[in-house]
Amino acid sequence: MEAHEGPRRFSASSALVRPLLDDGVKRNNSYGTIVASDTGEEEALLQHDRHELTTSVGKETRLLIRYSVPLCITYVLQYSFSLVTIFVVGHIGTDELGAVSLATMTANITGLAVYEGLATSLDTLCAQAYGGGRKEQVGLHMQRMVVFMLLLTVPIGAVWLCSGWILAALVPEKELAYMAGRYLRILLAGAPGYAIFEAGKRFTQAQGLFNASLFVLILTTPINILLNYLFVFVLDWDLTGAALSTVISNTLLPLFLWIYVYFIVPSSLECWGGFTRAAFTNWGPMCKLSVPGIVMVEAEWLAFDILTFSSSYLSTAHLAAQSVIMTTAVMIYHIPFSTSVAVSTRLGNLIGAGALPAARIATRTYILIFLSIGLLDATFLTLTRHILPRAFTSDPEVIRIVASVMPILALFQLSDAGTALANAVLRGLGRQDIGGYVNLGVYYLVAIPTALALCFGPPKLDLKGMWTGCLLGSCLIWMVEGVYCRVWRWEKAVEEARGREGEPQ
Repeated sequence: MEAHEGPRRFSASSALVRPLLDDGVKRNNSYGTIVASDTGEEEALLQHDRHELTTSVGKETRLLIRYSVPLCITYVLQYSFSLVTIFVVGHIGTDELGAVSLATMTANITGLAVYEGLATSLDTLCAQAYGGGRKEQVGLHMQRMVVFMLLLTVPIGAVWLCSGWILAALVPEKELAYMAGRYLRILLAGAPGYAIFEAGKRFTQAQGLFNASLFVLILTTPINILLNYLFVFVLDWDLTGAALSTVISNTLLPLFLWIYVYFIVPSSLECWGGFTRAAFTNWGPMCKLSVPGIVMVEAEWLAFDILTFSSSYLSTAHLAAQSVIMTTAVMIYHIPFSTSVAVSTRLGNLIGAGALPAARIATRTYILIFLSIGLLDATFLTLTRHILPRAFTSDPEVIRIVASVMPILALFQLSDAGTALANAVLRGLGRQDIGGYVNLGVYYLVAIPTALALCFGPPKLDLKGMWTGCLLGSCLIWMVEGVYCRVWRWEKAVEEARGREGEPQ
C-alpha cells in the first residue's frame, strides 16, 4: 500500500510520548534520543529527520504477536459468555438452543453491534490522540462515547422489551420467538456494563495496555461459568438462569477494568483528566466516525441475522445447526479480529505521529500475517469438522448438517481474515465510512441474494448454499477495500489527525 511522508509538527509533549508506536523504536529529535520498549529491547534505528520513525518486518511481527495474543485471549473469553450459554442450553434441548440462537442474534444486531460500531471510532480517535501526544483527549473521547452509548441504550432497550412480538412476526416457530423474547428482556440489564467496557477497552488499548482487558476477563470468565452452573443446573432456572449469568458477568466487566486502571496501572490515568462538561460537547468528530462504524459492523451482523432467521424456514434442526456454525465461526474469527484491533491501534498511533513510511512497512507485514492466520483457521476447521459439532449437541441430524457445511466455513474464514485486515487499516486511517459503504453494498446486493438463491432456489443447497453466498461476499469486501487502501492518499489521514490537535479540552 502506498503511503508518503507528510510534514509533521511536533511539540515537547508529543516528543515525550511513549505509545504503542514507540515499542522497540528509537527516535531522534531535538529533545534527544528517546528509547522506549516494553520488553527492554534496544534496537538502534537512527533517523536523519527528527520526527521520522522507522520499523521492520521482524519488529512489526514481534510487536503484533506480543499485543494480539492477550487481545485474542480477551475476545475469546468475552465471547465465551455466549459460548457457555450455547453449551448449557444445547444440552437442555433443541428448542432451547434454537431460542437462544434467535435471542443472541437479535441482541447482536440490535444492540451489541451498535456498541461495537460506536467503539470503532475510538480505535481512530484514542489511538491517534495518544500517538500525537494529546493524552487527556484519550479520556475525553472515552467519556463522550460512554455518554453516547448510554443514550442509545434507551431505544435498544425498547426493542429488546418488545422482541418477543417482533420475532413472532418474523419466524414460523412462535414459541421459540417468545422464549427468545423472555431471554432478551432479562439480558437488557447487562447492556450498560457491556457498553461501558467496550469504551474502556479502547482507553487502555490506545496506551498499549492490552493486558488490561485480559485481566478483567480472566477474573470474570470463571464467575460466568460458575453462575451458569449454579443458576441453570443447581437452581433449575433454565433460560432465565443463563440470561442472569450473562447480566451479572457483563456488569462486572467495567468494575474490574476500573480496578485494574486505578490500582494496578495508575500511570494510565495520565490520559484521564477527570469528568468534564466537555464530554457533552463537540461530538462531531465522534459521530462522523461512529455512524459509518455502526454501518460497517451492522451490515455484516444483520446479514448473518437474516440468514439465521431464514434457516428457521428449513427446520428446527437447521436452525440449531446454524447456531452451532455461527458460534464456531465467531469463535474462530476472534483470532484475526483481535489481531486487527492491534493493527488499527498500531496504525492509528503511527498516523497520529505522521510516520507514514513506517505505516506502509507495517501494513505490508500484516498482509503476510493475516494470510497465515487464515490458512491455520481453515485447516483447523476442515480437520475437526466431524468433532466440533459434538461439543455443542448430541442430535445426529444437527451434527450431520454442521459437518457438511464446515469445509465452506473453512474457506470463509480464510477470506474473512483478509476482510479483518482491510477493516483494520480503514479504522487506523479513520476511513470507517468506506468500510460501511462496501459492507452494505456487498452483503445486500450480492451476498444475501446469492445465499438465499442457493439455499432455497433450484440448487436446494440448504445451509451450504447460504455459506457459499457469504464466502462470495467476504471475498468481494477485502478485494474492494484493499484496492481503496492501496490508491488512497494516506497523507490526508495525517492531516485529519493533526486537525484534531486544536480541539478544545
